Amino acid sequence: MDTMKSFKGYGKVDEAEEQAFRKRTRRRLLILVASAVLLLAVIAAAVVGTIVHRRNRSGSDDSSAAPPSELTPSASLKAVCSVTQYPDSCFSSISAAETANATDPEQLFKLSLAIAMRELQKLPSYAARLASKANAGDAQGKAALAVCAGVFEDAIDRLNDSISSLQVGAGTILSSSKINDMKTWLSAAITDQETCLDSLEEINSTLINDVRATMENSTEFVSNSLAIVTRIISLLADLKIPIHRKLLGSSSEFPSWLGAAERRLLQDEAAAAPAHLTVAQDGSGDYKTIQAAVDAVPQKNASRFVIYVKAGTYKENVVLDKSKWNVMMYGDGKAKTIVSGSRNFIDGTPTFNTATFAVAGKGFIARDMGFINTAGAAKHQAVAFRSGSDLSVIYRCAFDAFQDTLYAHSNRQFFRNCDVTGTIDFIFGNSAVVFQNCNIQPRQPMDSQFNTITAQGKKDPNQNTGISLQKCSITANGNVTAPTYLGRPWKDYSTTVIMQSTIDSLNPKGWTEWVTNVDPPRTIFYGEYQNSGPGSSTAQRVTWAGYKPALSAAEAGKFTVGSFIQGSDWLPQTSVTFDAAL
Repeated sequence: MDTMKSFKGYGKVDEAEEQAFRKRTRRRLLILVASAVLLLAVIAAAVVGTIVHRRNRSGSDDSSAAPPSELTPSASLKAVCSVTQYPDSCFSSISAAETANATDPEQLFKLSLAIAMRELQKLPSYAARLASKANAGDAQGKAALAVCAGVFEDAIDRLNDSISSLQVGAGTILSSSKINDMKTWLSAAITDQETCLDSLEEINSTLINDVRATMENSTEFVSNSLAIVTRIISLLADLKIPIHRKLLGSSSEFPSWLGAAERRLLQDEAAAAPAHLTVAQDGSGDYKTIQAAVDAVPQKNASRFVIYVKAGTYKENVVLDKSKWNVMMYGDGKAKTIVSGSRNFIDGTPTFNTATFAVAGKGFIARDMGFINTAGAAKHQAVAFRSGSDLSVIYRCAFDAFQDTLYAHSNRQFFRNCDVTGTIDFIFGNSAVVFQNCNIQPRQPMDSQFNTITAQGKKDPNQNTGISLQKCSITANGNVTAPTYLGRPWKDYSTTVIMQSTIDSLNPKGWTEWVTNVDPPRTIFYGEYQNSGPGSSTAQRVTWAGYKPALSAAEAGKFTVGSFIQGSDWLPQTSVTFDAAL
């Protein structure tokens, strides 16, 4: 039985690793403080040099603008790499490329992506080789390596998406929406690789150090690309320096993920949405199982494909892989159309694969359905729903389990009017996700256990990820006597904000440590804003360096639908109701 001291959870770092991270963080902070002015000057010179160079090249009549003769390829590359977490590997890897004789940040960014791709492409076959050599009786090890192979392939896809976004003629401006796309996809590629390590770590695999060492280049190179697009390419776009793609025009009031057709699909009960396929246990539909209907969806479908699931409890594990695009699935109500499974970690399944319902294909919409993992508290990690679907919307759905109920794994996600019930870390992952008007319901765990509503897994400072709970209701499901917390920081840059929500009684600390009695790194970002209810008082909250008991409106505004997941660019097309701002 897990106690508050012994409980580990999915991908937990040990205390020695935590102390080592603190030392590295302090050292990095000292270096950053000492060199900040110099770095800013060098970066500014590179950016100004690019502006002047492009104006001269385009025939500007600004005769006073001298050509940037001092901006050598080496100086430009050093300036670009100085914004990364791994400047040495950034400089050495890009400078070694045959086409590295460039001063243009865009070209250097493209090179960084190509180099990251080269390293990532080695990993799936590496995981497969390890699995083939594993002891025949090591079922858990083989299962964890299978997770690795899958998420490595996903990471390759994320990089391919980013590279494809840049395959347009020069001389136009890269839109902010495309930059946000690349930030999201590169963030997800980092999360994918980290998920492999999480899967090995949770079974204490002896392979983890070898795998981590093999992944070192790909991990650093993807991080470098993310830093460049976040710190340099975004700046150039803000200055309206031509880089790529024409502006797509002004965005609508809300996100444009989904169009008018999707709006109609998500509207209130007026009429049933026209379905391409119907699932019914009694044989009155096209299929009797949800997975059979999913398998019939065309791969990479560009238009919306609708599946109606009639009332009933479907005991199956459903997977919509990354090839199933733009699927909408709706039922007869969150208490009537239920998907039920019981896979769990204790019985030998990696946490990643315990999900009753898992979706990876982009543009997924779910409405009026329930997702349950019935394994129970004693089986520890047992996920009801896992999503890595970019630009996904989950509306009027319910998620019911104990530990690790809802795995918001990666990419941009929006949950509205949903119910989420669980115990330990029951909303977790490293997506950019907003829960709005949802009922968050801690339940009674096993003896000596505690409740933590969130466990956010941001690993890299440039990832645009985090958990935002806005206008939600946090209320106990039944009689809960166990200590209950809003969350705990899972990774080094964990980011979670609770705002404008009603909070029932909970431990007055509000939050708890991942490593018992060890404050999390100061690099986390945790905050609260304008909450109400008996558990909303911040008077006795934790005093962590990375926690803010009273965010400003400007700080909280960064975690709204419009800002955090760029909802105003895509959500209007879904027709789901949402609040774009505070």
